[in-house]
Amino acid sequence: MDSPSTWDDWVGEALAKLESLKVLRSLRPICLRKGDPQSPIENEIQFESNPEMQQWDRSSVEVEIGETTFQRWMHDTPSPGDEIVYSPVTSKDPEVYNQQFKKLILFSGNDYLGLSSHPTIGRAAAKAALEHGMGPRGSALICGYTNYHRLLESCLADLKKKEDCLLCPTGFAANMAVMTAIGSIGSLLAGNIIPPEDEKIAIFSDALNHASIIDGIRLAERQKSVKVFVYRHCDMSHLNKLLSNCSMKRKVVVTDSLFSMDGDYAPMTELANLRQKHGFLLVVDDAHGTFVCGKNGGGVAEEFNCEKEVDLCIGTLSKAAGCHGGFIACSKTWKLLIQSRGRSFIFSTAAPVPVAAAAHAAVKVAKMETWRRKAIWNRVKDFRALTGIPVISPIISLIIGSEEKALQASRHLLESGFHVTAIRPPTVPPNSCRLRVALSAAHTREDLEKLTAELSHCINFQDTGIYSSSGYARL
Repeated sequence: MDSPSTWDDWVGEALAKLESLKVLRSLRPICLRKGDPQSPIENEIQFESNPEMQQWDRSSVEVEIGETTFQRWMHDTPSPGDEIVYSPVTSKDPEVYNQQFKKLILFSGNDYLGLSSHPTIGRAAAKAALEHGMGPRGSALICGYTNYHRLLESCLADLKKKEDCLLCPTGFAANMAVMTAIGSIGSLLAGNIIPPEDEKIAIFSDALNHASIIDGIRLAERQKSVKVFVYRHCDMSHLNKLLSNCSMKRKVVVTDSLFSMDGDYAPMTELANLRQKHGFLLVVDDAHGTFVCGKNGGGVAEEFNCEKEVDLCIGTLSKAAGCHGGFIACSKTWKLLIQSRGRSFIFSTAAPVPVAAAAHAAVKVAKMETWRRKAIWNRVKDFRALTGIPVISPIISLIIGSEEKALQASRHLLESGFHVTAIRPPTVPPNSCRLRVALSAAHTREDLEKLTAELSHCINFQDTGIYSSSGYARL
């Protein structure tokens, strides 16, 4: 059995190779400051903490669509998005002025804590924009990396209990960067030739991993230095068998923590035990668990008390943080490798300074306003009590089957004032079309009562035959 620390040696060897080739890349923050150059950025914003939901929180779940959009949706008419959406109050165009708007409660977003409408976060973005515009525009390795980005990385590393953190333009880019960087280790240690089979990197991927992980693995495969094994969804017996039968010494297991389409968790405790047994590198995409799960919002690994067993944690700022961007929480050596070999990081423009400032404020607010995590889990309990469906997360996958039935259910909810889209192929396999209901801390018990009342016209909650093997309702 290989020790998990062996990966530190391989990363160290890969970094030494890069240094010898003079292609080890550096991050050098550009300092953007107005006024006192010694004043820390975190003290420039007044961080308000509210003990309960405020009126502005509802803006994150209350939306409007125009009558034209409504009709196209009802008839499932393909649209390029060119419908008239301007407010009749501000427009002088007669056609726009006569446009009618329909109010909806949003149950399709990923703003789990309702932070996208928080005024503190808005003020942080506005202040940074007024002082610095969009900031230096360029990749992080050229001129796009500033003290705002560094501050955000530091607080994310602290949240994830990791040594350091690397910001990426999106969560998708973060997964792509991690997988291509992992793939580069095999080729670097083989002297940039195709390594023999036992010197390649074995990547074990859950069958239902996110598209960004899959695409990252495909790009890593182009380096001819990795071999991919797909294990059945959350099946630790199957994974253990694959690991046991694999003679390759460099092993990586990558998984979502909270799966975005099914709303179930990776078996983190079992993964941690297998890591101890087989010595693989554990990579976890915690996009849907960060800020939502765990006492401190540290994510699914914190919830299952196995943060130390996760080597690389990928996250996003576009979901529960209500902002935009992705990140990789890891060691300093892994950060150095990824920023030198992660193509989606290297060749992308860094996040604008106001976005980094807003995301930093979001991390602070999420930490202070603990009622938000309590509220969203109360909504999960409400849905479970109102329907009898044993949901376990804010992502509720109501599997219907055929595309037409899913569209009919979505249209019924739309007419009833709820924005719940039908998820269809290629996002999900044929005949597993579903309604994906996403809960938020900004939803109320009354919202859930009204939604489930309308869902009851589509689903018989009491019919025990409606449950799939994963525990989700079927029509």
